[in-house]
Order: sequence, then structure tokens, then C-alpha cells
Amino acid sequence: MSVFRMVVFACCALMMKSAFADTPDGAAIARQGNARGVAPCMACHAADGGGQAAAGFPRLAGLPQAYLRKQLDDFAHGSRVNATMQPVASGLSDAERDALAVYYSKLPVPSAAPATPPSGDSATLAQSLASRGRWSKDMPACEQCHGPGGIGVGDHFPPLARQSVLYLSNQLHAWQQGARRNDPLQLMQTVAGKLDDADIAAISAWYAAQPATLMKEPQP
Repeated sequence: MSVFRMVVFACCALMMKSAFADTPDGAAIARQGNARGVAPCMACHAADGGGQAAAGFPRLAGLPQAYLRKQLDDFAHGSRVNATMQPVASGLSDAERDALAVYYSKLPVPSAAPATPPSGDSATLAQSLASRGRWSKDMPACEQCHGPGGIGVGDHFPPLARQSVLYLSNQLHAWQQGARRNDPLQLMQTVAGKLDDADIAAISAWYAAQPATLMKEPQP
């Protein structure tokens, strides 16, 4: 090998090494933060990405990568408002947000004990809203966007199954009140505006008790 080729090879190797060294580690950020003031994600979302039900911190494990990335971007840019998440997301670089989205999307769904499902009239109401909607108010079924059992559909309609009652309820109220408005075509604002408190309580409890599974990638 000529000296010139050896120099070129060495330069390429150094560039590749530098590129890999500069790639953020999503797992490390989740466990340790980013050393620039951003706290570890696991402090709120748990070490397994399962969230904290009692505090209303959502499950991130197994959510679509593009959905997670969009939410981080929206928090960072202010189009989704949350006093806890805005300083976190804005303290992450573009590459760090991407690394975290990849990391959490690949985590398995934690096998935590399911929430207590609704019963009686509340269960009937929830199942009706989930599978049939309320066409007297031009409201589609939840599963038309979020899939059967709330397992999620594509990048814009995330899984609802096994999110906590408190998180689901908080988000529905936020959509309803206009505090959250980063949805495609304002679909969720429209739907939530047609729900009352009993509807929100029932559907939140129903989805929190559904089994959560990762969506399989389509086969070629």
C-alpha cells in the first residue's frame, strides 16, 4: 500500500471514529441526562420506560419513533406545552432528541400489572366509544385512528393501551380545553370537545386496562 493510500485510509478511519463518538447515546441520556442540565428521563418515565402511573408520567417504551421525536420537537418549540417537558426537550440537541426517540421506540413494553378496568355502565360506555363512537355527535370510534384495543396505528396515532388512567384523562382534558393542540388536523381537539367528564373517565380507565403490544413492522 502506497504512503498516499495509507494516509487516506488513516484519515477516513479517524473521521468515522469521530462521527461515531459524536453520535448521542439514547440509553445513556435516559439513565444519566446529557451533562448540560437535562435530567435523566428515567427519573419520571422509569428505568424500563414504563412511566409512573400515579404521577401521570406516560409510558414511552414501544411508542413509535416518529411520534416520540415529534413530541420532543413540539415540547422544545412550544407547540406542546408542559412545564416539566419544555425545559428538558429544549435542553436536548437535535441529535439527542433523535437518539432518545430511537431508544424508547425499541424498548419492550413493560409487563406491569394492568389497571382495574371499568365495570357496569362505565364499561359499556367505554366499549361503545372505543368501538363505535357516537355518531349522533359525528364522533368516530377511538379505534378508527388508534387501532383495535388502542394498540396504535402508524406514526401519528400512538398506542393508548396500558397508558395510565391519569395520563389519558389529563390529555383528553387538555385537548378539550385547548391546552394541547399539536395533533394532525385538530382531530383530537374535535373529538375531545364532544366528550363529557363521564366519557373521559370511562374511556381512560378502559384503555389503561388493555394489553399493550408492540406493533409489528410490515413484511416486504
